[in-house]
Amino acid sequence: MASHSTPHFHNQPGVETVRVGAKEFMCVGALPPCDHPHIFIDMGDDNEAICPYCSTHYVYDASLHGGCEPPECRFEPALETTNATA
Repeated sequence: MASHSTPHFHNQPGVETVRVGAKEFMCVGALPPCDHPHIFIDMGDDNEAICPYCSTHYVYDASLHGGCEPPECRFEPALETTNATA
């Protein structure tokens, strides 16, 4: 299975803001099966973005180096697929 180079984030915990260490990423909303269409978000020159589907507020934080805070908001599609078939 191909790995994803674009980070994926969700807001299953329902936090007010998810800090992310990438300006280009995918938002999946909540964890499957309650996710929304996985959409690409590009902050460009801005340091924040709001998902048009789930209204999650994402704020860029370079110190996270591609990760996120809270860390449980990172989504690994390959792990979800593996767990679903196990």
